[in-house]
Amino acid sequence: MDFSLNEDQRALRDQIVRFAQNELNDGVIDRDRAQEFPRELWNKCGEMGLQGLPVQGEYGGSELDPLSTAIALEAFGYGCRDGGLVFAVCAHMLACLIPISRHGTDAAREKFLPGLCDGSLIAVNGMTEVTSGSDAFNMASRAVPDGDGFRITGVKIFSSNGPVADIAVVYAVTDDKKGAHGGITGFLVEKGTPGFEPSQKFEKMGLRTAMLGELVLNDVYVPKENILGGVGGGTGIFSQSMEWERICIAACHLGTMQHLMEKSIEYARTRTAQGNHIGKYQAVSHKIADMKIRLEAARLLVYQSAMRIGKARDNAMNASMTKVYVSECLQKTALDTVQIFGGHGFLTEHEVERTLRDAIGGTLYSGTNEVQRNIIASWLGL
Repeated sequence: MDFSLNEDQRALRDQIVRFAQNELNDGVIDRDRAQEFPRELWNKCGEMGLQGLPVQGEYGGSELDPLSTAIALEAFGYGCRDGGLVFAVCAHMLACLIPISRHGTDAAREKFLPGLCDGSLIAVNGMTEVTSGSDAFNMASRAVPDGDGFRITGVKIFSSNGPVADIAVVYAVTDDKKGAHGGITGFLVEKGTPGFEPSQKFEKMGLRTAMLGELVLNDVYVPKENILGGVGGGTGIFSQSMEWERICIAACHLGTMQHLMEKSIEYARTRTAQGNHIGKYQAVSHKIADMKIRLEAARLLVYQSAMRIGKARDNAMNASMTKVYVSECLQKTALDTVQIFGGHGFLTEHEVERTLRDAIGGTLYSGTNEVQRNIIASWLGL
């Protein structure tokens, strides 16, 4: 199968790489140290159209197909050194805009999507809870009918963009008897709604410029126009968004891996030890050769999985395979890059230790890799 980029895809990739390299990388070491969300750069990404890549054009999106979206995000991951910003954009787009654009009411789409696409609004996904974690549908949050709408009570944690978000995609149980099979519903909750408030902000090992927090919902009223996909449709909506997220965040990892490999090659060609450039030693050159092998294998898996989004029922398994393999490839490539740089790789100024810290999160968010392996095994009949 030929995954060669067409002319439009090459132009899109090159445009995003130039934009990210020129506009998004200044001051990233200081932002990471201070754990600051770069709202000005977020707005620039909105002007570039990054937040709305797969959203319908009538609502301000670029209306890209899944494969083109993955190619664009690979370019974003390659050009942008701020892993937190890359992750924040992806969490916003894939876990929130996908559900709204595919399953929101006409009123909700018209009200929220233009601002979510141009960066003037920020979205957060409210799914994970203290006792549920990767067992996402075993949640304590409840939504009970009230007139034409519902009232939601619950607490969500590990909510990416939570402390800075304007709109939340929140999942809650609407029928205990049905559980995950028809008993969970997705809702849109606006900032400022009585009873709804972002709570504590969490400090993290990596992805420190992406804000992570807690969402508290205390008898929050949500009107019927803010229900996603009808009552009881939440499980399918969330699962669809995770298919997009697991594949397309992996596409960002491809770009980061490409950058790390090129950085390692450059260092290995110029750093000398015992009279030779260190790239002449197999202990170094084989690490870089393995980076190339991992990158090319990972890219084929990402592109194949992206191409099958919405077309194959078993692509949920592909999404899990992609998430596991590519996140672990990134982690290994980042660790090898630090090792190649030696003591310099341990220093903040060379910007490889930060990538390693960021890479750890890739094995945890969107469902831990252990849970993804369980999903793969279940598809295999085990």
